[in-house]
Amino acid sequence: MIGGGRMASALAQGFVAAGLVEATRIVVYDPAEAAREALAARVPGVRFVATPDEAAATADIVLLAVKPQQVTEACGAIAAVMPGRTLVSILAGISIATLATRSGTSRVIRVMPNTPCLVGRGVSVLCGSPEVPPDVAARVTQLLGAVGAVHEADESLMNAVTGLSGSGPGFLALVVEALTDGGVQAGLPRPLALGLAVQTLVGTGELLDQTGEEPAVIRDRVSSPGGTTLAGLAVLDARGVREALAAAVVAASARAKELGG
Repeated sequence: MIGGGRMASALAQGFVAAGLVEATRIVVYDPAEAAREALAARVPGVRFVATPDEAAATADIVLLAVKPQQVTEACGAIAAVMPGRTLVSILAGISIATLATRSGTSRVIRVMPNTPCLVGRGVSVLCGSPEVPPDVAARVTQLLGAVGAVHEADESLMNAVTGLSGSGPGFLALVVEALTDGGVQAGLPRPLALGLAVQTLVGTGELLDQTGEEPAVIRDRVSSPGGTTLAGLAVLDARGVREALAAAVVAASARAKELGG
């Protein structure tokens, strides 16, 4: 792993907890002491090395988990040892072609995970170059499955994926904040309001996932004529909440494209 921040830490913990990798077989380079300490506490046994190329040289699969703005520096530091290895990048916006050119390997898998991976309930979308061996692609899919659902998509869709599932947890957290504030304004104690908002979000997600029904079906089912839900939905429609959320996804997708240059 090149970069040992929160997402890398979540992935490492998931791999180990699922029994897919022994902790001692995960080798990490991260220059930040705080990040190393946090990762070591979360996944005891992980090994740390002093340079990026030393980490990359130990593995067949190299996970790139730095900020998109650091891609040139990070790839340059490992390029000499990457031929024959597979690079797995979780960087938003950086294309397979760019990663291959800068990293020294044509075997590249691009992944967009999201933060619920931290609790094993994430979703990851991946695409890869034709040069990635099928067994390696299957192994990466297996590893990502340890922290949530996994989907494949054409690379042309990855910026949109980033805008929806990559940035979506931030948007939904804002929704929970707003619901909590509304509960408080309606008279609830804040801890109770927050608990109700979180549990309602989680439960609705599970309902949609398990039933496979369209969101509109669920919405209509709780919208009795003249009832409370319709009163609230009328306010949301009047204030353009639907349009604002859709626009947020589009804006995040556009930003992902900008990060890729």
